[in-house]
Amino acid sequence: MTENNRIRLNIYLTVFIGLLSLGIAGFMLVERFSLTDAIYFSIVTMATVGYGDIHPQSDVGKLLALILIVGGVGTFLGVIASITDLFVNRREEAFRRQKRNMVTGLFFSEMGSELLKRFNRLDPETKILQDILHISQKWHDGDFERAQRAIQQQPLVIDLSRCDLGTLRDGLEKKGDLLLRLIENPVVQEDGNFTELLRAVFHLRDELLNRPDLVGLPASDRKHLENDMVRIYGLLIVEWLHYMRHLKKRYGYLFSLAVRTNPFDPTADVVVRE
Repeated sequence: MTENNRIRLNIYLTVFIGLLSLGIAGFMLVERFSLTDAIYFSIVTMATVGYGDIHPQSDVGKLLALILIVGGVGTFLGVIASITDLFVNRREEAFRRQKRNMVTGLFFSEMGSELLKRFNRLDPETKILQDILHISQKWHDGDFERAQRAIQQQPLVIDLSRCDLGTLRDGLEKKGDLLLRLIENPVVQEDGNFTELLRAVFHLRDELLNRPDLVGLPASDRKHLENDMVRIYGLLIVEWLHYMRHLKKRYGYLFSLAVRTNPFDPTADVVVRE
């Protein structure tokens, strides 16, 4: 919506400036107004103020004034309305973003961080991710951007032989109500990436719950489950990075705790030490 308002504002501004330029040039040429008078008269005419202290004498000048009135009033009001909508929508978007971040925080607090830890233990290449995602209090926007680029280039791997599928299934089953509430949340539905993450987690939950026996699965089925986990793993890391960046900018005390419980830091310790 904000992008549409910006486009509409640009259109109105372009038309407004075009009409204003036409009026200034026309009144200077036809009515021999000075530049100051031409600018002044064009603006008050387009704004329909009409003080009457300056007015065109010729028929061509009067016709030009009519064009400015007819065309200028709409564009002038359009500019004002578009600017107002833009500011209002920005405030609304900031409010929606704040609510989305609160929901994201709830997700990671209740299950997301634990899932990251679990998948990290299943990752035979975890040392690479630990080096990339060793977030500290000194990180700034550039560090988060570099980490995000590095993650996009890093292939993710899950070794299912390290996983207790029964424990994973039971854990996801317990969080079924939470997942449903999150997916149904209209704030979440506006965020396609986070919605995709929740959908992927819910899908893995269903995959595990619908298997009567998780022992002795054929290699093809285990590969299928590995792919499901890799999908979640990648989405989790991206959302976690976004959330950590948000905490760094807005909530230093929450960021401090998140750093001290970083699932990719094997030395992380929640206890504050000197």
